[in-house]
Amino acid sequence: MALTETWLKANTNKPRDKKLIKSDRDGLNARVSPKGKITFVFRYYYNGSRKDLDIATYPLCSLKEARAEVTRLRKKLEQGHDPKVVRLLEKQAIIAAESLSGLFELWYEAYCIHNKKGHVEIKRSFEIHVFPKLGKLPAEKITLHAWLDILEGLAKTNPAIGERILVNAKQLYKFAMKRKLVPANPLADIYAKEDLQIQKRSTDRVLDDEEIKMLWLAVNNSRITPKNKLFVKLCLIYGCRNGELRQAEKQHFDFKTGIWTIPPENHKLGKKSGKPLLRPITPSIAAYLKQAFALSPDSQYAFTNDGSDEVMGIRAPLALPYNIMQHLRRYEGYEMAHFSMHDLRRTARSRFSTITSFHVAEVMLGHAVGSQVARVYDRYDYLKEQADAYEAWCDKLFGLVDDRPRNPVHEPDKIVAFVPRRQA
Repeated sequence: MALTETWLKANTNKPRDKKLIKSDRDGLNARVSPKGKITFVFRYYYNGSRKDLDIATYPLCSLKEARAEVTRLRKKLEQGHDPKVVRLLEKQAIIAAESLSGLFELWYEAYCIHNKKGHVEIKRSFEIHVFPKLGKLPAEKITLHAWLDILEGLAKTNPAIGERILVNAKQLYKFAMKRKLVPANPLADIYAKEDLQIQKRSTDRVLDDEEIKMLWLAVNNSRITPKNKLFVKLCLIYGCRNGELRQAEKQHFDFKTGIWTIPPENHKLGKKSGKPLLRPITPSIAAYLKQAFALSPDSQYAFTNDGSDEVMGIRAPLALPYNIMQHLRRYEGYEMAHFSMHDLRRTARSRFSTITSFHVAEVMLGHAVGSQVARVYDRYDYLKEQADAYEAWCDKLFGLVDDRPRNPVHEPDKIVAFVPRRQA
């Protein structure tokens, strides 16, 4: 006889001498313990073996709900899935995505770290602006209005952060939907420009001659660490992305051939091209690099965190422009317009245009130049042309700031090499 609600109620919490199994239909059974606890069990065969899968307990789960769950699992069984594995995976998914912060960590470890250079900044933005309000809530239960409450506020006060959170939250939900962790993306139809009125502004900040002079003055006279002073100067000279210099290892610099090799993983185009960037080390630049190496004799990296042999942190360069502007304001009475480290790259590129061809200037910045076909067939590295342009730029720059680099005092004619420590 099939199970009924009447029978279940009559046997719930009723002690008995031994365990009882009562069958229903489609493999559903009710197991009654000696203490009267009733558990719905799905009995089925998979790969020739009989298996029992606990569904839920009565009365938290009704007979109707138990039958519906068995019907769902039987469909999975007919598709070739083991119902026990199906339930286990679903449970793990629920645990992983029980909160927005939990789902974020899953996405961050599986996707964000491996695909986004600025993953640390992305995580920090969510920790500051999103998690305090939404972090503990189930990701699939967070409404569009809850998200807009955060995003619309940021659009007014900090549009760049608002756009960053919107873009990455949409990617987070897309990741979760593909893995069946959430049923829908509440932000799928929300766009920064159309819905949040966030307008992207083309940045065209370029330091003029006077600003370059004052920047150099502040770098030389401020309390910025010697390592960071060299970092700022080399970013302005090379016009490189600060991440390329920040992550550089000493072994990447070959002073005999005069070439700095930026491996694919350290530059923007490397992921697609799989090829390194090559930049010349001219006599003027070599002196600065020697000084940098001398400041971290025991590290494999050219630039390190203060008091450490570890690579310079991703956030370290961000504060340098602020420190420079503060020094100029306080000690020189000079109010410098806001600039970023990336503006030094734009400043260098603008000066390159005055001393070399467009093509060479773009190569110096590590930009892809020409059509895809041209890039396949043109394998020339333009190192000589780059070197001539860098020396011309250094001549202009050092003449402008009335300053020239010097080799380390204690080793004027030697390159400070990295020698790995012996293992104890």
